[in-house]
Amino acid sequence: MSTYKKKQQQPIAAVEQQTTTPIAAQQQKQQEKALSSSGQFLFGGLSGMAAICMVYPSDVVKTRLQLSSMAQYKNSLDALLNIARLEGFGALYSGLSAGLFRQATYTTAKLGVFNVLMNKWTRRDENGKVIHPSFAVKTMGGMVAGAIAAIVGTPAEVALIRMQSDGRLPVEQRRNYKHVFDALLRIYREEGLLTMWRGCSPTVGRAVALNGAQLAVYSQSKQVILENSSMADGVLVHLMASLTAGFAASFVSLPLDMAKTTLQADGLHYKNTADVLVKVAQKDGVLRLWRGFTPYFLKVGPHTVFTFLIFEQCRQMFGKHNDN
Repeated sequence: MSTYKKKQQQPIAAVEQQTTTPIAAQQQKQQEKALSSSGQFLFGGLSGMAAICMVYPSDVVKTRLQLSSMAQYKNSLDALLNIARLEGFGALYSGLSAGLFRQATYTTAKLGVFNVLMNKWTRRDENGKVIHPSFAVKTMGGMVAGAIAAIVGTPAEVALIRMQSDGRLPVEQRRNYKHVFDALLRIYREEGLLTMWRGCSPTVGRAVALNGAQLAVYSQSKQVILENSSMADGVLVHLMASLTAGFAASFVSLPLDMAKTTLQADGLHYKNTADVLVKVAQKDGVLRLWRGFTPYFLKVGPHTVFTFLIFEQCRQMFGKHNDN
């Protein structure tokens, strides 16, 4: 694959054109077309599934903290140790099948849609210089991708939350789903089809906020680093950009994630997202909305890093394969 040049880097999934000859231009066009279709979605899903396996225990801890009383766990470490001690180490991976299925739906859709949009909105001037979308346009693209992905991934999200939180219930009240497909089938049979989209509104709201920040900040950070330094477009640049994106996404989306989790675990006591946020803030204070930030960031941050690193490597290997 052609090497990236300073001030000429592409969006996450675009491939750089090094010359302007007719043959090179045709090859470039074919590569971008190939990668902007099935490859975008395939690499997105694979990178998300690989990343979630590395950070899954922090997601379980985050869910338990959000659903517990303030007195049940002192902090993230206390929750981690208590879950492992009382329920066994395996409890830290409860619902992993649902987590993988969620990535196969949610992350596949969000990265695929976002990168297709970025490729569409990126152009070149008459001199062949790349003209990137503005940060506002990138943010809009991230929000659109997040909304679509959230709708697609909500059933897996509902199953995931229930499987992760099952261990906190009394033994006689536990659902004991065997795996994600057992959970989805039982939810459909016992509670109806629409239950699989319970909490879809806050899920979409969270996804819009998270991906508007995550995808746009990653793309913009990568662009700024490459334009203002001598660094090549490689792993270090991807690492720096993804860490920045992970922090931004965590801070912006955590209150909405808390509301989503609460509605999906127990939607009978709250009307909607705003009702959850207002009641929780009134009862426990505004900072309660960011409770569990550490495990949330330890999940979103590394997950963001691993997802983009793996995605970029897949993209580069795909480009090299096309060059051969």
